Amino acid sequence: MTAHPSIPDLIARRKPGHNLQADFYTRPDIFEADMAAIFWRHWIYVGVEPDVPEAGDVFVVDIGRASVLIVRDDDEEIRAFHNVCRHRGSRLVNEQKAVVGNIVCRYHAWTYGLDGALLFADHMGEDFDKSCRGLKPVHLRSVAGLLFVCLADDPPTDIDAMAAAMTPYLAPHDLPNTKIAKSVEVIEHGNWKMTMENNRECYHCGGNHPELNVPLFAYGFGFSPKTLDEAEAAQARRYENLVTDAHARWEAAGAPSREINHLSDRVTAFRTERLPIDQAGESQTLDTRVACKKLLGRIKDPAMGGLSFWTQPNSWHHFMSDHIVTFSVIPVAAEATLLRTRWLVHKDAVEGVDYDLDNLTRVWEATNRQDAELVEVAQTGLRSPAYEPGPYSPYTEGMVNDITGWYLDRLAANLDPVDA
Repeated sequence: MTAHPSIPDLIARRKPGHNLQADFYTRPDIFEADMAAIFWRHWIYVGVEPDVPEAGDVFVVDIGRASVLIVRDDDEEIRAFHNVCRHRGSRLVNEQKAVVGNIVCRYHAWTYGLDGALLFADHMGEDFDKSCRGLKPVHLRSVAGLLFVCLADDPPTDIDAMAAAMTPYLAPHDLPNTKIAKSVEVIEHGNWKMTMENNRECYHCGGNHPELNVPLFAYGFGFSPKTLDEAEAAQARRYENLVTDAHARWEAAGAPSREINHLSDRVTAFRTERLPIDQAGESQTLDTRVACKKLLGRIKDPAMGGLSFWTQPNSWHHFMSDHIVTFSVIPVAAEATLLRTRWLVHKDAVEGVDYDLDNLTRVWEATNRQDAELVEVAQTGLRSPAYEPGPYSPYTEGMVNDITGWYLDRLAANLDPVDA
């Protein structure tokens, strides 16, 4: 049997500007290396502050073999802990969402406070010291209401720079004072990198996303200037002028909008930009008007476009005047990926009065279904012996090149000796 190439050999073979070799998407050993080098060492987007809106609320996130409890304490602080009892290792909370007074292990009733301290452990003897048996903490950061965790002992410190840059962009939407209108989980039958790469380009949008193409401008995600006819070139120029004018108007209203791009040059990598929405210009809906009558935060103008925020390795987000859509990608296996989508509206908005749930979610529910099919088709093709990495479009797949380059750099930097 022919031995698989080593991961360093595969990294060295990668042709710049081209897709990755099939091994990166199919081999279980590379999946395990991805979990260890990427998902257990970097800041991972997992949820939003409204996942735990009240004291005693608990939200469970599984990241590979690791399980994390996110809890809101009585002092309103949000904390994260490993979902593992300090006695004999039992999983503490099995449900994804729970409401508790204390965290009680069902196995032997060891009891923890919401601050992680061990409160009660019967039959352990006089010399037992509860103070050193509290839950193991997990690093957690809220960036304007978006929750990131890091499982590493020493997490990347440049999340401070991302938070400083992004908070002014996100703050007008006041995510902490929203509520989750709907949450949907989809298992995509492809590698997590395929899910992320598919998100990072709209080359495929024209023929595959009829609903999303209503609010999105085709020229907002790249095009080849030399292939445009005179009318198309005029439309592209009109769009560029629209972006310039809209950025000036939005920023004058206190909503930072211009592009910040650090998708490939930082450990905690990100990109953001507020872009116009087509037609009525208000929201990512089929009529391009707001889906919720109660606008978010301090926003007064419904036509505030769509603020997009991308993070490596696992999220993207769309912030509009009336609602927010967030996406979290969590690897499940070498060829299976969880995509968790949440729609958020003003905390005081009433379903059926201020918003219609189907109208709110229709565009992205359809888009998610379509993308899941595309990821599965692409993953199937990767298994073919005829597959070889193809070149990226320099006009429409720049962000795909960014995530694959970032991934290879971070994988190489964090490989364990056994993987190398």
